[in-house]
Amino acid sequence: MKSRSGRTATAASAADRDVQPFMTTLNEFSRCVAQYDPHALPVSAAQAIVRQWATPVTAVERVPLRDALGRVLAADIVSPIDVPSHDNSAMDGYAFNGAALATSESTVNLTIAGKALAGHPFPGHVDTTQCVRVMTGACMPADCDTVVPQELVQRSADSTSIRFAANALRAGANRRLAGEDLARGHAALRAGRIMRASDLGLLASLGIGEVNVWRRLRVAFFSTGDELRSLGEPLDPGSVYDSNRYTLFAMLRRLNVDTLDLGVVRDEPAALEAALRSAAASADVVLTSGGVSVGEADFTKQLLQTFGDVAFWSLAMRPGRPLAFGRVWSGAHPGLGLPALFFGLPGNPVAVMVTFYQIVREALLLMSGATPQPLPVLRAASRQAIRKRAGRTEYQRGVAGQDARGQWHVTPTGSQSSGVLSSMSEANCFIVLGHDEADIGEGEPVDIMLFDGLI
Repeated sequence: MKSRSGRTATAASAADRDVQPFMTTLNEFSRCVAQYDPHALPVSAAQAIVRQWATPVTAVERVPLRDALGRVLAADIVSPIDVPSHDNSAMDGYAFNGAALATSESTVNLTIAGKALAGHPFPGHVDTTQCVRVMTGACMPADCDTVVPQELVQRSADSTSIRFAANALRAGANRRLAGEDLARGHAALRAGRIMRASDLGLLASLGIGEVNVWRRLRVAFFSTGDELRSLGEPLDPGSVYDSNRYTLFAMLRRLNVDTLDLGVVRDEPAALEAALRSAAASADVVLTSGGVSVGEADFTKQLLQTFGDVAFWSLAMRPGRPLAFGRVWSGAHPGLGLPALFFGLPGNPVAVMVTFYQIVREALLLMSGATPQPLPVLRAASRQAIRKRAGRTEYQRGVAGQDARGQWHVTPTGSQSSGVLSSMSEANCFIVLGHDEADIGEGEPVDIMLFDGLI
């Protein structure tokens, strides 16, 4: 299968990487974005910068329908047939010519000419004094355009005729037209759609057994820090288990991307450089957690200034202020070797999740060829006062619910420290406090972003 660039697509090699010429740097581009502030970039500006550089993959794969769930369509699916393929009954009842309604004063009397079942049409013709017993989905008999539901009719004692009130329905009622759901030649699904279970059923109804999808995005990730231990290793004094890689793996798994877990990388420049270059050589995107703040042992920033290109290092958000975005190359200098987008996430567990969903998620969807939909936001009354400093966007964890009238309310989970991962498990939503908002009073409305379907 050919990609948009004409190269042959492979699922695991780097040959289908869309390598762009090294021209404008991300840093140069970012400085032209409104509200650019390298020390405290607003979330909206950061999202705009990332969106601009999230280049979609180019290679296409053709997969069986059963393997298409969660994949991104690479081309519109055009219906080869009408759905339904014939006029049919929308319910169990009796099909007849609607003209009989106009010729009857108060009661319609019809003789039963036969029966039609789904898959077994009535073969004859029906005049205006006759009707045909039909089941839901059965083809409408010739000359019939209306169905009277069975519960509205009275059958004769010998079951050879029916009668019903003429004003019980209108001509054309309870009939589904051929092509009413989907007409031949019309687009059934658009390119960029993430395939859902209902989409697989729709394509099966069209007789389509294979689809073209973009190849999966490849994402490499690792954690940095001498204090981190992988599961199964003993905890030394001052060490902690690495939770971020498991959180990242789960969030990436939900996006149906190919993942490359590079483990824990120590705070040593040589080890970090090797990990970053290896990741850039094998993946489209590199995610790290930790190592992007201003600590003495945070070497990632220093290394990226050598063989990378960074758009920003710090956001006006909480949690998640220390977040780096840029590009990294597998070669010794920017522009040499294979490039990958780079997201340096904070080290604190909650900050990793917040920055992933608010900054990284949309970029990965765009690079996968998908058409991302904005995450739904609801308005809810805060059940307690919330302290908030204007000049940054905050994503607090909350528990949301509805009262007896269906009105939404939300309560913060307690400690909003970015290191308290249990607050994410206890919560069912983010409380989104905008860049310009200040303190929130009890009972005042706030925006909430539900976790259901997200986390």
